[in-house]
Amino acid sequence: MSPPDPQRDPNLNDSPPPEPLLRLAEPDRARLGEALQELLAHGSILGLESGQIALYTWCRQNFEWLRETAALLGMDVALLHEERMIQGIPRVPSMVLNLRQDATLVWLALWYAGDVRWRDEGETQAWMTVADLNALMKDQLLPDVVGQISRGRLREILRQAARFNLVRFQPMEPFEESAIEVLPAIRRVVPFRELNDWTEAIKAFQPNEDEPQAALDISAEE
Repeated sequence: MSPPDPQRDPNLNDSPPPEPLLRLAEPDRARLGEALQELLAHGSILGLESGQIALYTWCRQNFEWLRETAALLGMDVALLHEERMIQGIPRVPSMVLNLRQDATLVWLALWYAGDVRWRDEGETQAWMTVADLNALMKDQLLPDVVGQISRGRLREILRQAARFNLVRFQPMEPFEESAIEVLPAIRRVVPFRELNDWTEAIKAFQPNEDEPQAALDISAEE
């Protein structure tokens, strides 16, 4: 009787090992892993960003590989040619981000600011400062809803939005002069097609003495 093989797992039977899930060359395997990690961490891959052009191009050329493997993680992916973006769409509760109310309101204001720049003013970029954002929320959009959001908390919310590729955020001193660029990805995460949809959603946050304040469901990958 042969002695046991010290390299063999005793919990395994004598069946031959299964075939590899993906028969990919190492460079493609590495690119696929990078793409999945990017989608899990940030929710999207931006083909207009200098550091992501090569990855975006690979994803376009090999989209079926990306789509099939992302499905195993509980995520759909969309290829948005005009925006040069790969968008991850969570399909399981564990991947959904539940925002606090103050963060939800800031994201709604960012969506509005971007929509005004792109749709109404015909701009290709949507830049603003933190001071502009505060004025937009407190004086124009949500005067009866938005209380004072501290600088530290607003910085945290904007960094979270930047993590999910919704904005570019450039902190400065004084903080109110910090630059914000709203990115097109916000139109996919905050799902309003028209300003009327935004207006209807905002009604959930209007104070009502007879009813508890509602919450709005905005989802992104966590």
